[in-house]
Amino acid sequence: MPRLIFDIETIGSDFDSLDEKSKELLLAYAKTPEEEQEKKETLSLSPLTGSIVTIGILNPDTNKGAVYFHDPSEKLERKSVNDIQYTPLASEKEVLKEFWDTAQLYDQFITFNGHAFDCPYLMIRSAILKVKPSRNLMLYRFSPPGGPHLDLIDRMTNFGAFRPRGSLHLWCQAFGIKSPKEDGVAGDDVAQLFKEKKYLDIAQYCAGDLWATKELLDYWDKYINLK
Repeated sequence: MPRLIFDIETIGSDFDSLDEKSKELLLAYAKTPEEEQEKKETLSLSPLTGSIVTIGILNPDTNKGAVYFHDPSEKLERKSVNDIQYTPLASEKEVLKEFWDTAQLYDQFITFNGHAFDCPYLMIRSAILKVKPSRNLMLYRFSPPGGPHLDLIDRMTNFGAFRPRGSLHLWCQAFGIKSPKEDGVAGDDVAQLFKEKKYLDIAQYCAGDLWATKELLDYWDKYINLK
């Protein structure tokens, strides 16, 4: 069965660009200036107030993949590093189209926290931008391990029964896997990197997430997913 790992990177909208009612709703429970700032910094977590700047994909059986990333400058060129093709694109819509064009070739999708984040984010942003998905990623959460979506954090925590769930970095540390954060970039840095026009840095960070997820998948396949 053709399998594909994927991961997304997102940024939040400019808070000042939102309408007054949206601002009011978003800050409704913030009691201090610090809490207001925290709310503003989490706009990237919702497809209603954020956008996708990068989608990375990796075939775990061939170790070949691609990263599609938003390059508003349109100055970067396509390049290949370690069997990952980096493809700059002029808009979020084009990034989504490239992903769905590739996704239709695969039957199983593998993520880390995809059920709670990547999958609904992708589907909703696609709908907002009128891009039709080639696969339905918002499927029944408790499908068998061989089903169309394997979310590693769901499986390894017995669908949240085991807590705390832990971040990808913590799982990498426990299993002796190189964490993408070891290179000095974390998900919280994506918005600032985008402002600084370091689009390729974001893409390379996303690729690190792909490789880490792939190694964690190997542990799942060999030692946990008993048949």
